[in-house]
Amino acid sequence: MLALYGRHGEAPLPVLAAASPGHCFDTAVEAARIALRYRTPVILLSDGYLANGAEPWRLPRIEDLPDLRVELATEPNHDGEFWPYLRDPETLARPWAVPGTPGLMHRLGGLEKSDGSGHVDYDTDNHDRMTRLRSAKIAGIARDIPELEVDDDGASLLVLGWGSTRGVIEAAVRDVRAQGRKVAVAHLVHLHPFPRNLGEVLRRYEKVLVPEMNLGQLSRLLRAEYLVDVIGLNQVRGIPFRSTEIEAAILEML
Repeated sequence: MLALYGRHGEAPLPVLAAASPGHCFDTAVEAARIALRYRTPVILLSDGYLANGAEPWRLPRIEDLPDLRVELATEPNHDGEFWPYLRDPETLARPWAVPGTPGLMHRLGGLEKSDGSGHVDYDTDNHDRMTRLRSAKIAGIARDIPELEVDDDGASLLVLGWGSTRGVIEAAVRDVRAQGRKVAVAHLVHLHPFPRNLGEVLRRYEKVLVPEMNLGQLSRLLRAEYLVDVIGLNQVRGIPFRSTEIEAAILEML
């Protein structure tokens, strides 16, 4: 909740969460990709369980990693001037210029700026427009992230996790399936914005179980966004779930 709503006013940020020690690398690369493409800060969530954990991890080949190079502004972009708030029509991202580039001097930060030029602007309609633009830029990232993948065996119950709960959830699901019961499982990495197919996935199931090591923060978000009555399995003991705890909750719901 702090990551999603910890800024004043209407100023959302992309939020991602790593699922395992090895997954921290991939999630950091994805966070950097979003930050550079959309010119925005990105919050990457982890926890002590991941920080103190370990797993085999194959060193990736550099050529297989995303290209994170950025095209920097080198010349004026508006009638012989450099407008630092002239946004890309697809991503709504602003151009970047290295400080000191001749002819591209500009000011950033501080008071609200006029859309396009970046001049200080006290107009209330401009403030409303800039607020909506910042929100639309982050919401548009949903088009650029993978849809949520579901491991489904024809079940009526979905177990949806995020963060370091992935491994223990998958272990519990394997044990339930070994007993001949059907249960689907999915895991969220992008927490804001959510994957664009998340609402359709949630409505596909009669019941949705969300294990979290808090008092139900993701559950609240899902209920508010999609009007789906998800069921939370919550603990705040400072230690991870045991797979048997999640297995018991799944069997009870089935």
